[in-house]
Amino acid sequence: MPDTTPSPATPGLPKSPSENSGAVGMYPHDIHPGLVPGIGVDEQRNRFGLDKLVFGITGALIVAFVAWGVTSPESVSEVSAAAFGWSMTNAGWLLNITAIVALGAMLFIGFSRFGKIRLGRDDEEPEFSRFSWVAMMFGAGIGVGIFFFGPSEPLSHYLSPPPDTVAAGSDSALHQAMAQSHFHWGLHAWAMYALVGGAIAYASYRRGRVPLISSVFRSLFGARQTEGLAGKIVDIFAIIATLFGTAATLGLAAIQIGQGVEIISGAGPLGNNGLIIILAVLTAAFVISAVSGVARGIRYLSNINILMTLGLVLFVFIAGPTLFLLNLLPSGVMEYADEMFSMMGKSLSWGADTVDFQSVWTGFYWAWWIAWTPFVGVFIARISRGRTLREFVLVVMGVPTSILVFAFTIFGGAAIWMNRNGVEGTDGSASAESLLFTLFDQLPLSQITPFIVIAVLAIFFVTSADSASVVMGTMSSRGNPEPNKLVVVFWGLCMMGIAVVMLLVGGETVLTGLQNLTILIALPFSVILLLMVVAFLRDLSTDPEAIRRDYAKTAIKNAVRRGIEEHGDDFEISVREAPEGRGAGADFDSTSDQVTEWYQRTDEEGQPVDYDYETGTYADGWTPEGTEPLAATTSSTADASVDGASSQDQIADSGTQDRQPGRGTSTS
Repeated sequence: MPDTTPSPATPGLPKSPSENSGAVGMYPHDIHPGLVPGIGVDEQRNRFGLDKLVFGITGALIVAFVAWGVTSPESVSEVSAAAFGWSMTNAGWLLNITAIVALGAMLFIGFSRFGKIRLGRDDEEPEFSRFSWVAMMFGAGIGVGIFFFGPSEPLSHYLSPPPDTVAAGSDSALHQAMAQSHFHWGLHAWAMYALVGGAIAYASYRRGRVPLISSVFRSLFGARQTEGLAGKIVDIFAIIATLFGTAATLGLAAIQIGQGVEIISGAGPLGNNGLIIILAVLTAAFVISAVSGVARGIRYLSNINILMTLGLVLFVFIAGPTLFLLNLLPSGVMEYADEMFSMMGKSLSWGADTVDFQSVWTGFYWAWWIAWTPFVGVFIARISRGRTLREFVLVVMGVPTSILVFAFTIFGGAAIWMNRNGVEGTDGSASAESLLFTLFDQLPLSQITPFIVIAVLAIFFVTSADSASVVMGTMSSRGNPEPNKLVVVFWGLCMMGIAVVMLLVGGETVLTGLQNLTILIALPFSVILLLMVVAFLRDLSTDPEAIRRDYAKTAIKNAVRRGIEEHGDDFEISVREAPEGRGAGADFDSTSDQVTEWYQRTDEEGQPVDYDYETGTYADGWTPEGTEPLAATTSSTADASVDGASSQDQIADSGTQDRQPGRGTSTS
């Protein structure tokens, strides 16, 4: 056992438990749980490799579903429609509850005593500048939805407001339409992303666990079940949710690209066959990017894509009804704030019309965000290392919401303005996918913008498929940040297969298939998110920072009371051993497995191995790949200095990170 006697160079290390009054048993590595500086996943000895059970079961289920959908889309449509109708009537409340609980939980975490906890070691600095961090986060949150629903959703709510609200086509309907759109794309969506992203970042960079959804549940399931059946079930559901959520997005991209092709070529409606051909072409592009090593170039394109997206939004703002939009922006935001609680409370109790509205809009969005949480959550976790939870909550929920509120106000407000001025194609009779092209057709450069929009959508398609496939490869490879390329391609092809099934199931109204299947898949995963809230809070309650804060609160309270009792007004506080029962941690069992098990170091086989927190070394000499041993007081970010711009290229849309976990042994 290494000597942990404090020295002048390393103050703050505790005496061994045998020397500490009141300590029972031994702490792992002779360090008190309140003094553990945190553990990064790259400091741990993980054995990566394909999880045959997770990959095999999930792959078999998805292949069987795709085969069923392709051979008999009518039966899939009938079954999904019946299940969807039952679910929205009997379980729609679950989606609402999940969104509300996620928002409440993240606000509590951000502004409570947990807000100071760092997503990394105590002294770890953020890996990226705040600007790069926000830019990458925006890249994760933006997608085809802003083009598909940006103009169409506000216009739809304006022409057909939610039940029991305002009169269609009125000034009140204008502001209600913006508020409803902001509600669907704002704080609740990003609270769910923040929940998963924060929980994974905390588990990986503070507790040293592999970046899997199941890792979050260690405090709830225990180590054995987390690595056993219960954890594998969670990861299987996470992969399935990601597959269907991303497939819905890819389906929307194909629909809108198809509309652009119709407009540019002058051909008639493409139909499902044409959409499937578009899917096949884009799938081929994804496979090439995944296996040929040109992914870095694709990532450069994705960064350009984000700038092009912002450019298109600003173009509509400047070339469109600027004064109208300037006035609508603050009005829509204030209406969103004023109506938020009312919109949160809409459910079956409001009647059948409200249920119908929820199934088409709110329920679909909550399901879509829930299905996307594993993918976006893992991405956000990887770029947020070193941030405090308070900063994480404020930025992850606030900044993307602000950007999307601005974009929907510009696109949606311009579409409503054109409707009020009698522009053809904005009366609600046109399809959602055609409205974007109608909008740009009324603005300057209308001969060029359709090509730009199609290019943006195509790059979004390829990079989203690439990123989501890497994340699913990681989840099916025991957390390996660089999964086998064949595994990545397999998940990408599964996504395309599901997207094809969704299009076939939807028939003439393709959105129906996308919505029905997404909601059905998201319902069971919403239960996992609710359990995640409990697991995350349990972890945070035993965090070293939380323990120290609780000790400080108790110590000050006891000291002040005792000082008044013994000295009246004339006393000061000093630190010394307290009588039994009056110490800062008298009511806390610091030797409990619940607060000590997590920082016991192990080898690749999961067997305990000794570790010295003073020098940052394993007893058998193992060190993370490419690093030198670190002192306990040295920042774990000292091994790499990362330029924000280049790091964005390396991480954005790829699901990989410069800071790779220590590999130990790799198996296949």
